[in-house]
Amino acid sequence: MPTLGAFIEAGTLAEWKIAPGAHVKRGDIVAVVDTDKAAIEIETWQAGVVRELVARPGDKLAVGAVLAVIEEESGAETAAAPPAAAATSGPAAPGPASPAHAKASPAARQRALELGVALEGITGTGPGGAVTRADVELAGAPAPPETTPAPPDTTPAPPETTSAPPETTPMRRAIALAVERSNREIPHYHLAREIELTRALAWLAAWNAARPPAERMLPAALLLRATALALAASPRLNGFWQDDGFRPSPDVHLGVAIRLRHGGLVVPALLDVGRKPVVQVMAELADLANRARAGTLRRAELTEATATVTNLGDRGATTVHGVIFPPQVVLVGFGRISRRPWVDGEAVVAREAVTASLAADHRASDGHEGSAFLEALARFLQEPDQL
Repeated sequence: MPTLGAFIEAGTLAEWKIAPGAHVKRGDIVAVVDTDKAAIEIETWQAGVVRELVARPGDKLAVGAVLAVIEEESGAETAAAPPAAAATSGPAAPGPASPAHAKASPAARQRALELGVALEGITGTGPGGAVTRADVELAGAPAPPETTPAPPDTTPAPPETTSAPPETTPMRRAIALAVERSNREIPHYHLAREIELTRALAWLAAWNAARPPAERMLPAALLLRATALALAASPRLNGFWQDDGFRPSPDVHLGVAIRLRHGGLVVPALLDVGRKPVVQVMAELADLANRARAGTLRRAELTEATATVTNLGDRGATTVHGVIFPPQVVLVGFGRISRRPWVDGEAVVAREAVTASLAADHRASDGHEGSAFLEALARFLQEPDQL
């Protein structure tokens, strides 16, 4: 079982994508593992022939446990699991899968088997009508028993009392654990800066006006691309704190906080944002959000982020005071873009602006480096045609 993300110590095997005797190559998707946060596609890190599937669907396994045995092309047998490159789809194999015409996430298929629920009769609420785990659990909930209507109760109603709080979900507990450990272990410092966006939003409006809806971009794409370029220019902020030292990363992989429809959030990564034009960043962001909400993410997307961005969008607060996801050393926050008073020379005018905030690890950097990052971020957002 490979590493599945910060503070995730175990996962449940939901589905095999391979069978004994199958040939696999590095990067092939070999299994789907269910965690408290998402269903994760697991890649293999070596080529060879599958000799044995050690784990069975439904088994809960700790990180490091053997999932399968693969005989490498050299003839040596190794356990399938740890680090892998970006995934490509591998050969299908028997496992707890639904019929081909039933579109559902791996977690939903596994839960349907556990509850004995037919996927074909469930209306999906996921992207493109896909059936989610929550849809399955709703369909599998027992119907209330039929009863004969009781006569009206004329006794006085008791005083209103506060209802019991809702049960904490596994995802909420996982989020709480991550935040608790981050606050305990990382010496945070926080900085913020207002960034004027008149030029960036005008460029974005002109771009979108010339294109059909499917090709239009959101401001988030500009913010992510500018963040990646600013981090590339701030090497002490992009990387990991490991073994009592900072390890910079040559690549910028941005974790993106995505709110899930049934509550909670997940933070998968957009890979190599520093090397991709903003149009590609927008397309990959939309794909990542859809797969996160459908419960289908790849292991690399949950373990490779070198920094995280949280963007509250147009309905959020104006400022974010973030909490770092270790072993990363920064979290960049964007509040709501809004019209604000802005000093322009001797005049005060109304301008569209956003508050960009930085939560950083004082072991890896200091306020001077953090301020330089925010300055670079503002500069990149003033040149949107260069993004």
